[in-house]
Amino acid sequence: MIENKLPAVNFYTRDRCHLCEDAKLMLKLIKEEIPFELNEYDIDKSDELTERFGLMIPVVEIDGEIVQYGQIDYFTVSKRLQDKS
Repeated sequence: MIENKLPAVNFYTRDRCHLCEDAKLMLKLIKEEIPFELNEYDIDKSDELTERFGLMIPVVEIDGEIVQYGQIDYFTVSKRLQDKS
């Protein structure tokens, strides 16, 4: 029996980031149509993540691949998730 594994979306964010808030709402909308596992990380809680993503947030990573950062758009993320499903 083949197990259907949901795509894993890592969302890198930080407090007081309006682009992050917009991206988070968009991810919730996409999740209503396309199921995926969402993991949210506050980069300010990790020096490593701050160093890696400090100037890029918000960042959407699907199954280990950075799909978009900064301006996150619905079409690009939903298309990538559809391709993974």
